[in-house]
Amino acid sequence: MNPRARVLLLNPALGPLDYRVDREQPVEPGSIVLAPLGPRQYAGVVWEPERMPSDAEVGDNRLRPLLGVYDLPPLKDSLRRLIEWTADYYLAPPAAVLRMALASASALDGARTIVEYRPTGHVPPRLTAQREQALERIENRQGLVRELATIADVSDGVIRGLVKAGAIEPVEVRVDDPYPIPDPHHAQPDLSPEQAAAAARLTLAVDDKAFAPILLDGVTGSGKTEVYFEAVAQAIRAGRQTLVLLPEIALTEPFLKRFAERFGCAPVAWHSDLRQSQRRRAWRAIASGEALVTVGARSALFLPYRDLGLIVVDEAHEASFKQEDGVMYHARDVAVMRGQFEQIPVILASATPAIETRQMVAQGRYEEVKLPARFGGATMPDIAAIDMTHDRPDRGRWLAPGLVDAVRETLEKGEQSLLFLNRRGYAPLTLCRHCGHRFQCPNCTAWMVEHRLTARLACHHCGHVMPPPRACPECKEEDALVACGPGVERIADEVALLFPDARTAIVTSDTLWSPAKAAEFVNRMEAGEIDIVIGTQLVTKGYHFPNLTLVGVVDADLGLSGGDLRAAERSFQQIAQVAGRAGRGAKPGRVLVQTHEPLAPVIQALVSGDADSFYAAETEARRHAGAPPFGRFAGIIISSENQEEAAATAKAIGRAAPRVEGMQVFGPAPAPLSMLRGRHRQRLLVHARRALDVQDVIREWLGPMQFPRGVRVAVDVDPYSFL
Repeated sequence: MNPRARVLLLNPALGPLDYRVDREQPVEPGSIVLAPLGPRQYAGVVWEPERMPSDAEVGDNRLRPLLGVYDLPPLKDSLRRLIEWTADYYLAPPAAVLRMALASASALDGARTIVEYRPTGHVPPRLTAQREQALERIENRQGLVRELATIADVSDGVIRGLVKAGAIEPVEVRVDDPYPIPDPHHAQPDLSPEQAAAAARLTLAVDDKAFAPILLDGVTGSGKTEVYFEAVAQAIRAGRQTLVLLPEIALTEPFLKRFAERFGCAPVAWHSDLRQSQRRRAWRAIASGEALVTVGARSALFLPYRDLGLIVVDEAHEASFKQEDGVMYHARDVAVMRGQFEQIPVILASATPAIETRQMVAQGRYEEVKLPARFGGATMPDIAAIDMTHDRPDRGRWLAPGLVDAVRETLEKGEQSLLFLNRRGYAPLTLCRHCGHRFQCPNCTAWMVEHRLTARLACHHCGHVMPPPRACPECKEEDALVACGPGVERIADEVALLFPDARTAIVTSDTLWSPAKAAEFVNRMEAGEIDIVIGTQLVTKGYHFPNLTLVGVVDADLGLSGGDLRAAERSFQQIAQVAGRAGRGAKPGRVLVQTHEPLAPVIQALVSGDADSFYAAETEARRHAGAPPFGRFAGIIISSENQEEAAATAKAIGRAAPRVEGMQVFGPAPAPLSMLRGRHRQRLLVHARRALDVQDVIREWLGPMQFPRGVRVAVDVDPYSFL
């Protein structure tokens, strides 16, 4: 037995370290261990020395011993290779990637029970404002004291005071109760011939037990979920695990309900809204192989599945699969790589596949399975543009007369409407009509967004909130503040004036902030308790409401401004997805798109239904510019609380830029969002030809450089945000 082990600790600031191994505690690559580091103790994973070189070799006599080996299955070779690849490709510390695999510290311990807390319904006689806020926000939720305090936005002491007052009670929770086993034969669907053919191909891929990236390209309402459920069922029959990735936490609860209808029980969920006890239980079930199907957000991709047989990435085109901080990875691309390391099929399901995915199909690297028609005789909705230069709303209004008439007709027929505007809050800008002062976030170069439902001004970048002042802070004029532009709350006010008897719902991340809230919304829609939905991109995907027959896009031009290379593609995807919510049942649907540019290629493609021509033109423009997928981008973001320090560091990085054939470096320049969370930001953009190993170039470029202590330098490989 090797007397020493190389261990990657859960400390991103450190590389691998060597430890002494006692004979009583044999380890192997992948073993999860507890190791000392100074006076502290860290969990870590044993790694192959040849794959994880150490900065300094230490003699055996100077090594500290490992403190213990956890009674858990070792991380598989395929997962360790994925961690290495992700760290290498996205220029991230391997320990930061490993942290996502060991995402529940409490799960490393053995089976036990823990004490959580829940409301009793008793209201204490001494009810302070904070106690009242806590009881209101906690509602029927349960968790540790710290978790409840976070939910309620109060201190731990407030929760403990409510416990003493009898308003919250302790409850013992078993954290390792087994999950129910999904039944692949529970409610087998009646598939159309097209669906059956697609399902047969996907189930064959599961049986083959080989790497197979497959694009499941189906129009909205074609039944893609039912098709890939058959592949999931095949993996369950084989006793192998499946991972289904969803782009939004709000989609989790509707998906769980749909899954339970098909398989007789819910899958194991993994997302940020889980309590610590739920996270621990899920992690251990996944590691042991007990959890046969896991559905979750992008971080579920790195969990230690014992026998993974299938990965499904639903709504695979979604930009929210790109992590924008920490390890800045794209879950769609990492899912394909995990499929390759595990030698299993990966299904990318989408009605509007990304150009990068389409290009992989064109090159023959991905297989394509198409579902060109809606299921059950439902037809695609009619789409028409409303030219806002001719069909103008009244002054102070945002809905064109043509759209208002359509909503009225839909209400009269007892059907549901959806008004889409991808802008939260009441108004994106608040200013003083007397002196012109604009309310800007003190921590970011961003305007404060008015939210009238909660009576606050909020920054959507850093989360800073403040009550709207009665007087302008600049000129001291009272009652002079005016809202500029519409958000969904302002559209809701307009709808209330136009249709006072209509039952409305505002659907944004502010109102559907948990899976339970999403489930409540779905239940109300299905029960016919909502006539008009006013929502953001949260309602563009995943929902199926047969009585929703009208979609109105309030501002189709909103996403076309700015310098984002994917602006046109993203606008097309977003509007096509929200249009796909209409007419999904027996009743035909229609979509009205308000625009000031009816001749824009995006609008023309949507109205004509000629997506292929639009994508062909966009792809050719990318090819001509050498933009992804035909070239490569990497962003270098420098930030500091000191503006001069950030600028000086950025200039030093720019001066040190290597001259490499096939690579250009643009900048440095202040980032479009030049201050974020109190830190001043500079950016450089690296543009390289596809074949260049830009990661090695950047490593050699930035590796030897020394930066001031207060400066952070981050690299975003394949960026989606250019802010």
